[in-house]
Amino acid sequence: MIPDDPFDLARLTVAHDEAHAFDAVVPPIVQTSLFTFSSYAEMEETYRGLKIRPTYTRGLNPTVRLFEEMIARLEGAEDAIGFASGMAGISSTVLTFLKPGDRMVSVKHCYPDAYRLFQTLLAGLDIQVDYVDGLDEAAVADALPGARLLYLESPTSWTMEAHDVGALAALATRHGALSVIDNSWATPVFQRPLSLGVDIVLHSASKYIGGHSDVVAGVVAGSAELIRRIRQTTYPYLGGKLSPFDAWLLIRGLRTLPIRMKAHEADALAVARWLREHPRVEAVLHPGLANGLPPGLTGTSGLFSFRFREGVDIPAFADALALFKLGVSWGGHESLVVPAEVVRKQAAGPNSAIDFGIDARVVRLHVGLEGAGALIADLSAAIEVASA
Repeated sequence: MIPDDPFDLARLTVAHDEAHAFDAVVPPIVQTSLFTFSSYAEMEETYRGLKIRPTYTRGLNPTVRLFEEMIARLEGAEDAIGFASGMAGISSTVLTFLKPGDRMVSVKHCYPDAYRLFQTLLAGLDIQVDYVDGLDEAAVADALPGARLLYLESPTSWTMEAHDVGALAALATRHGALSVIDNSWATPVFQRPLSLGVDIVLHSASKYIGGHSDVVAGVVAGSAELIRRIRQTTYPYLGGKLSPFDAWLLIRGLRTLPIRMKAHEADALAVARWLREHPRVEAVLHPGLANGLPPGLTGTSGLFSFRFREGVDIPAFADALALFKLGVSWGGHESLVVPAEVVRKQAAGPNSAIDFGIDARVVRLHVGLEGAGALIADLSAAIEVASA
């Protein structure tokens, strides 16, 4: 049962504390590659599926399993499965439920590397991907007939468009398509997609779930049957398993997730409101500045974008920042900046420098935990330098 108050999520993250070995408040790291059996009979029972127990850490590990159980509880899911990265979770999920000749529908402006995956690997497997505006529910409905999967992200990358996730999930159900959503931006603190009718929710756990910029990981949650299919179909063979130490770091991150999210939300809103009034800024792309959040989204995080007016030297702006560091990813304590033009020019293989339809004057910010006042002062000084 998911509590109504997001801060009650903190209670769920410590539910296992009384059961740790040696009465330890922090769970142990079971740092082993394999597990032995007490007898031939036990080994045979395990391999026949009559007994579920760890045999090899690529498949099941107690520390990893603890993290998976915690995520399942937070998302209101029956089960969850951890991965070595968010992209491992995305690729394993779509490859489990799609086969050559299938078609999927994705919202526009999804995570750039997910987009590259869809445009390269899935295209090579003869899987068609159609992109639609998630704010246009009629367009989504028109695109869904015959599709096997609807891929959602709300808010979307860079444009930060927040969708009515429940309405889109209902459309997918009506047309017999599996709905999958990337919930990394909002986390279970501010959005619980499974309660809105979505089938599978996934995270780049490197972001807010980890929260300290010291782990790369992913996690996928859903019904026991859907997670079983991922665990049996792609997870063992693609090899993107979550390590015990990384799972332990993620468990640490979950303990402070509700408090950190509230801090990111408050400071990012303060920065966004200041930017909205700045004469050199044309627009701020932040869901919290709209006239109300869509159903199911109860708060906002520290990631948003804004667009400069003509005449601002964006490279000079980026180089003049002191607290904001130039860097990808987000979700940690540090504030980060990424100009859109850098991502548009990214070269990571053939045809990878894709125009995502994002204006070159757009800049993405992650507001960390340094304090809104100091961050606003940093932005103000850098804009002045870039406007000279």
